[in-house]
Amino acid sequence: MLMCRFKESIWRLFPLLIIAVVLVTGCTQETKIDVASTIHPQGMPTMRTRNISTLISDSGVTQYRIVAPLWEVYDEGAEPYWRFPEGIYLRKYDRKFRVIATIAADSATYFKNKQLWRLDGRVEVTKVPRELFLSQQVYWDQLKGRVYSDSFIHIENATHVMEGVGFTAKQDFTEYRITRPLGIFPADRKDLKGDN
Repeated sequence: MLMCRFKESIWRLFPLLIIAVVLVTGCTQETKIDVASTIHPQGMPTMRTRNISTLISDSGVTQYRIVAPLWEVYDEGAEPYWRFPEGIYLRKYDRKFRVIATIAADSATYFKNKQLWRLDGRVEVTKVPRELFLSQQVYWDQLKGRVYSDSFIHIENATHVMEGVGFTAKQDFTEYRITRPLGIFPADRKDLKGDN
């Protein structure tokens, strides 16, 4: 009699046991995430390098040194480019490895197919012996051998200070022209040389 009551109570609890098993297994089922569909290679760099310092040469002659905290290369897409989102410092050398110019900018982008640099933020170009060019955005077209901007420009040399909006220059800055001059002021030679 005791055995009959036990079997009878198990059959009554059996549906509850099945529901409990289904609920427990349903809660532990894994959810799969499709990571591959969230990745877009065109928007991702193919190379990312930190704290770079590299020399660029042409026909065995060192032309430039590039120093940057971050260099990203984007080769996937119609227009491959390099990005320097955390700033760039560039030195231009002559054939005897003497520095003839420097460029510093808050960020830069180099469009490989066009051989075009776009420098953004605080852009500072110095040319030996003592010329200084300051602007917010500067383009350097290596194919055409020219530098230009549509932004405000401040130029200092040994004799005067010039300001205006927009400029164009040869890439070696031997000849330049301000598009819309705002003023030319005599320079205090003592201040330009750093003497006090």
